[in-house]
Amino acid sequence: MNSQPFEKVLLKLSLIVAVATVAMWPAETKAQESELKVIDEVVAQVNDEVITLSRIKREVETAIQGLIEQGKTREAATTDVKGREGELIADLINQALLLQKGKDLGVEADADAQVNQRFLEFMKQQNLKTLDALYKEMEKQGFDPQDVRENWKRGFMRDIVMQREVESKTYWGWSPKEVRAYFEKNKTRFLKPEKVTLSEIFLSFAGRDESAVREKAKQILEKLREGADFGLMAVANSDRPEGKDSKGDLGVVTMTQLREVNEAFVGPLTATKVGGFTDAIETSEGIEIFKVSAREEASKEAVFEEGEVRRAMTIEVIAEKRKEFMVSLRSDAYIKISESYRPIVSPVLFADERKAESKKPGE
Repeated sequence: MNSQPFEKVLLKLSLIVAVATVAMWPAETKAQESELKVIDEVVAQVNDEVITLSRIKREVETAIQGLIEQGKTREAATTDVKGREGELIADLINQALLLQKGKDLGVEADADAQVNQRFLEFMKQQNLKTLDALYKEMEKQGFDPQDVRENWKRGFMRDIVMQREVESKTYWGWSPKEVRAYFEKNKTRFLKPEKVTLSEIFLSFAGRDESAVREKAKQILEKLREGADFGLMAVANSDRPEGKDSKGDLGVVTMTQLREVNEAFVGPLTATKVGGFTDAIETSEGIEIFKVSAREEASKEAVFEEGEVRRAMTIEVIAEKRKEFMVSLRSDAYIKISESYRPIVSPVLFADERKAESKKPGE
């Protein structure tokens, strides 16, 4: 099966497969046989939720493994992660607050729907016909599907909370008058961009010999130069799951969007005439071959599109808005950090509150 290994796919998505547990063992002989003694340390309490030392140790080890995957030695990775332990614990506290807010807002059903969609996408990518087959393949690779599902759900819940409570409210928060004033003041940012209508053939390196993939790309290009239909070649060869139905069609995209995706695409596409196709463009994930079906040149004329202006305004302030939202969540929450960890956690967790306090007039 020419499919991307689950380890690489899940690590790329920054998946942490871990279940919070509390270690327990029998009490001393004189105690009742049914009595159990909890062997763990509560590092922080966030409303009615606790963050334990055992969980932090698992998170630390996951972070270390991630750095080792990037080429660091275990010693260097351990030093790096241990130096950021306060930041890691502060992040766990913030994550807990976002999840609690998500439950209050009732976003769990939406998160479940997104998780189901993600599983279906993986099923297609792995060329599997049923979810049961996908689960069995995941288990072979050492992943518990239910752990994966729960981790994705938590991630989606946090994202939905931020989108609804911060990004959406910020995007729609300006009046039409404010949006128009911003456009008039920043017209050079809203020049009509160059647009291209594209199709693609994508060949993935995942799970394959890269030299064989390059050779396949060479053969495809030879057939295209001989007059082969690009869409049919995409159906027969592209590794995009949706390529079979779309014939590789990507629709209309701006050169700005392409630059954001990969700067390496811009030069070849700029040089390609309408009706033509690029040579093979190699990325870290595989090889791309694009066809340019149409082109709309850029203009020096500023174009007012309310959505684009609101998006630009949002991008300018969204980082600060997210910080303000987290400050509000913390201010409304009961947060208690154990004395042994408070010196490394509090300065990180409450950094924004301290900045705001220092800016108060007259101080």
